[in-house]
Amino acid sequence: MYEGDVLAGNWRRPGKGKIPKVPAELELVVEDADSGFCGAVVACDKEAVTLEDRFGKRRLFPLAPAAFLLEGKPVTLVRPEAASTGPRRSASGSIAVQGLRARVARESRIYVEGVHDAALVEKIWGHDLRVEGVVVEYLEGVDDLPAIVAEFGPEPGRRLGVLVDHLVPGSKESRIAAEITSPDVLVVGHPYVDIWQAVKPSVLRIPGWPDVPRGVPWKEGVIAALGWRMEPAQAWRRILGAVSTYTDLEPELLGRVEELIDFVTETP
Repeated sequence: MYEGDVLAGNWRRPGKGKIPKVPAELELVVEDADSGFCGAVVACDKEAVTLEDRFGKRRLFPLAPAAFLLEGKPVTLVRPEAASTGPRRSASGSIAVQGLRARVARESRIYVEGVHDAALVEKIWGHDLRVEGVVVEYLEGVDDLPAIVAEFGPEPGRRLGVLVDHLVPGSKESRIAAEITSPDVLVVGHPYVDIWQAVKPSVLRIPGWPDVPRGVPWKEGVIAALGWRMEPAQAWRRILGAVSTYTDLEPELLGRVEELIDFVTETP
């Protein structure tokens, strides 16, 4: 009844020119042909598209030929041309200010734990921080946070926001944060042992961040588990280099940084 073998050949590659190219417009609902993940487009760059399913879970997929299904039929998603005609967006998703001249720095500050935290915040929110005149500094740990806050001298108009790693109930960090009671200081944090984990594994093409046994230095343990033959500094450059927009980061970090920026720029 059929002409030839209906299972012969590759349905994903039925012949040159037969797979339509579809612009990955925002809210377009497609399915990843390999994994079956179905979701709406929430972001797209020249190499990959981010889909969000109905539960709010997001995943990043490369823009490979015939990699998606639209209404059950294979398509090749491409970056929309219209994306370049609208307002230019910064890495954080905010509207970029053209011809920006950095504002004179406020007295208010944002402190983060380490140099990696500062580098990631700068890469994604640097434009926004210069618009607002907010300086980010790193602490090299939070063990002495109460003394650091006292030395800063927070007051209305001179606020301090602090981003803490591994701020979960019962942790050392949570006990230290509880000592800060000034209304002009906001201490928030993410649940990750290290800021590395705030980068989505899909961005690095890894299945997930490995568990590191107690007693093993976390960064070195991660590098070994992933089979990366490099020093932590090299690994961080690899991780940071893979990040380009806010969609590459976990929401647990995104929300906390936005909260800190709002706090230190709020008019008393």
